[in-house]
Formats: sequence, C-alpha cells, structure tokens
Amino acid sequence: MDLETMIVSMFVWIDDALTAWQAETRPLRTRGPAPILADSEVLTMEVVGEFLGHDADSAIYDYFREHHQALFPKIAQIHRTTFTRQASNLWVAKEALWPRAVAELPCDPTLAMIDSIPVPICRLAHAPRSRVLRAEAAFGRDSTSRSFFYGVRVHLRVNWPGIVTAVSVAPANRSDLEVTPELVDGLRGAVLADRNYWNPRLRAELAAEGIVLLAPYRHRSEDPTPQRSKLLNRVRRQIETIASQLVERFHLKRVRARDAWHLTNRVLRKVLSHTLAIRLNVAQGIEEPRQLARLLA
Repeated sequence: MDLETMIVSMFVWIDDALTAWQAETRPLRTRGPAPILADSEVLTMEVVGEFLGHDADSAIYDYFREHHQALFPKIAQIHRTTFTRQASNLWVAKEALWPRAVAELPCDPTLAMIDSIPVPICRLAHAPRSRVLRAEAAFGRDSTSRSFFYGVRVHLRVNWPGIVTAVSVAPANRSDLEVTPELVDGLRGAVLADRNYWNPRLRAELAAEGIVLLAPYRHRSEDPTPQRSKLLNRVRRQIETIASQLVERFHLKRVRARDAWHLTNRVLRKVLSHTLAIRLNVAQGIEEPRQLARLLA
C-alpha cells in the first residue's frame, strides 16, 4: 500500500465511524460555525501523522500542509493554532472511535496481557521545579533499568494476539498492582503479567470476578515452578512487542503535554493510530498484522 492510499483508507473509515457514532449519540457541535477543516480530516491527519513519526501537533500540521495539500486543500486556510485547538478538542471522538476499531479486529476476549511503560517527563534534578503535569507526575522506579524517574506510567491491556484494548495513565508512584483492577475491569478469562504482578491477594480478588491472573513467582531465584514461569513469559512477550512499537514508532515517551487533558488526547491518538494501522494490515491480508513496517510497502 502506498502512502496516499493509506491516507484515503484511514479517512474513509474515520469519516464513516465518526458519522455513525454521532448518529448514535449526539453531534460534536450543536452551535457555532462549522470548522473549516472537517473533524474527520483532522483526525485522519493526526493518526497518519503519528504513524509516520510526527507526534507534535505543529509537526503534523506542517507535514500535511507541505506534502498533502491536494488531499486536504482547506488546511491552507487555517493557522497552526486553529488546527492544534481542534485536534485537542477531538479527544472524545478518539476515545469513541478506538473501541469501534478494536471491535473489527480478530482478537481473543478471554486472553489478555497487562504491563506498564514508565514515561519520565524530565530529569530527576529538574523535578522539584518542573511545571509539566504537576498534579499527575510523581517519583517512581523503573524495574527494567533499575533506576528512579519522575513522571507517569502508561498501563496497557493487550488482548491476544496483540490488540490494545485498554489504557490507563497513572502517577509513577502508583504500583502496577494498584492499577490492575481498573485495567482489567469488565474482562473475563486469563490475564498474563510479569513478576511485578504476583500477589496472592490480588489474584484471589480477581478470581472472584472471573479473572485468572497468571504471573510468575515474584522472585526468580525462589520460583517453585520455573518451567511454568518460562512458558508464561514466552507468551507474555507479545505485549512487549506492542509496547516497543508505541515507544519507538509512536514516541510514547515524548511528553509534549503540560496537563492531563492534553496528555490523554496524545495517548489516545497514538493508540488509535496503532489500532487502525493493524486494521489496514488485516484488510490487506498480511499474515502478521502487527508488523507495522509492512503497511507501507
């Protein structure tokens, strides 16, 4: 698929899904003048821009104005700040469209994996005077790098074979165990996790709700069933692939928001872009739809 075909395909799906959602609920705008750029056009530029690595609103605006004005001719009529404001206000549309995209993808609703991604917002030395996400950020520990950081954690739930179905942003000092109940809310079946999630009390609480939490024993050296843990880790690594894509391709660790509202919008945009990219791979019949690099071939 070439880039122009991808953009058009994204726009067609977004425009249809947005129209259907507004017909079921209510229009995004009930008064005031209509925007120069249609909401579906702005959403398309956002998700395609994220896929191409342009994660800043200004970078998305500049890219499409310079390279794809033929597809979006009205972009030349608006200022960058107007585009940025409209994109931010569409967070509720992104939140509504994402489950619709997930519903069209083949995934197992009874088998999920959970994990968290540490997102530092500044260096530790700058934390006391940082104003970015002041009410949300906190000090936490990154178990992978075995170091402390100041920021937030993005918690993910990925259903097999690799579709993001839930996301939650929490302060870095909230442990994975604390966020797990809200992350798996409404789920039924098995949930795979790493050693950080091993907790008999949490496992019993989730079992009462029909959720089987499968996590290796907390301490590797004392693990009574190492072969079982090895098998769990092998299956659970699928979520690490998805997390790597969100960090490397979609720049999840680049915090360009100063408050929770804009952070929520940016995280939703990245997840929606990731989901729609997989959907296009599925539509093309690509055997491994999670290989996003194959989308533009």
